[in-house]
Amino acid sequence: MNQTITALRALERALYAYHYAQNVIDYDSETVAPAGSAAGRAEAMEVLSKAEFDLLVNPDTAALLAAARMAAETEQEAAEVRELQRRYDEIHRIPAEEYAAFTRLVQQSIPVWVQAKRSSDFSLFAPYLEQIVEARRSQARYFDPNRDPYEVWLDRYERGLTIAACDEFFATLRGTIVPLLAEIGRRGAPVRTDFLDQDWPLEGQRAVSARIMEIWGLDPDHCALGESEHPFTTEFWRGDVRITTHYMPRDVFSNLYSVAHEAGHALYELNIDPALDYTAVTGGSTMGLHESQSRLFENYVGRSRAFVSYLDPILREIFPGKLDGVSTEELYRAVNRAEPSLIRTEADELTYALHIMVRYELEKALLQGTLAVKDLPAAWNAKYREYLGIEVPDDAHGVLQDIHWAMGDMGYFPSYALGSAYGAQAMADLSKTLDFDTLFAAGNLAPLRDALRSRLWQYGCLKEPQDLVRSLCGGNFDPHYYTDYLTKKYTELYKL
Repeated sequence: MNQTITALRALERALYAYHYAQNVIDYDSETVAPAGSAAGRAEAMEVLSKAEFDLLVNPDTAALLAAARMAAETEQEAAEVRELQRRYDEIHRIPAEEYAAFTRLVQQSIPVWVQAKRSSDFSLFAPYLEQIVEARRSQARYFDPNRDPYEVWLDRYERGLTIAACDEFFATLRGTIVPLLAEIGRRGAPVRTDFLDQDWPLEGQRAVSARIMEIWGLDPDHCALGESEHPFTTEFWRGDVRITTHYMPRDVFSNLYSVAHEAGHALYELNIDPALDYTAVTGGSTMGLHESQSRLFENYVGRSRAFVSYLDPILREIFPGKLDGVSTEELYRAVNRAEPSLIRTEADELTYALHIMVRYELEKALLQGTLAVKDLPAAWNAKYREYLGIEVPDDAHGVLQDIHWAMGDMGYFPSYALGSAYGAQAMADLSKTLDFDTLFAAGNLAPLRDALRSRLWQYGCLKEPQDLVRSLCGGNFDPHYYTDYLTKKYTELYKL
């Protein structure tokens, strides 16, 4: 390895160390940190983010990247330069003080969001969200002053995604989902759900979590489960990925499918090629690709008829008597029911994209300046009335339910819907060679893991996102695989 690439790798390892330290602090803040700890944490994060900024953005790094571009001899070395250059090009446009101040702001906003959600009082969180929105607008102007600020952020989460493409994608989904949901409401066969709402002891729920992680293939030596207000996944490095869940005493399936979802994220991170460790090309490629894995394991595996048949006796063993008189088919239909609801993370597969559309339209308006933060709760409630036909009772069940905006993540939400669509196409292509019904009925996910490792996981950010999408999907992306899947599944489930 030549001296230039050796210097590049040294820089990458130093940046990795800052990333690791900040992720540890983030994870701690959302799991076990005491409520009054935010000020000290924000101070530490501001210092760390400023140091990371200074390490990356300086004349020496600019010169190193230029030299490394010429010195790179392998695909991996060229990709490392490419990814670091992208980070440099994005970050160096933001003044160092603003970069660090934003990190502090987010650390302060998250515990306030938690408090606001628990008290269902948006006014507590609103001043922080106003600052976050203005900061994201300002940062977008640094990146590209001639581009729509929201589109700037779309592109950062899902490279190449435009507002026009996003609008077209959601229009395709809306054209299938809205009439299908209406048809279910008019003449769908009833789905039994009475057994869902009962006392599910937390000891048993934790046992369910452990079983799902085991079946999914998560190594407990490299993946731990914690508890948080909002389930999430944090990767420290390929050998240390943390997921969290939120237990509800009267809803075991909320936890079960939260763990199934986050475990999909974890599998992606845990199965990246070790040769990419501590470099700029480790880690999942885009948010849409990451969500494709979480939504795939949550829904295409976890809610499949075959897997529910495997899950049924496990639940009866852990919760004796709770499912007496309930058939496996009734369990399958219940966990796949389609009905308008308030909470995105609890939404069924059919209505889920409508929840994403609400957030997409609102955060786009916030960043474009056509919606004021103070008017956000009313706008949120109006969208839920329009798209899902339900009334939002309070802020906790409405505008405060997601943590993403408190974290500064604007432009992230469309990735959930894109991920669902990527997953549908991937599973359709993989089903040509894998008998999923037989595999899932036996709780055997190894062949699926092997296929996904081959198509996506191993590469990290080594390849360009559009190439990884084609590799995962087995061809060019087509959202009609997703709409066809939804139509077939819910037409059959509701006997339309």
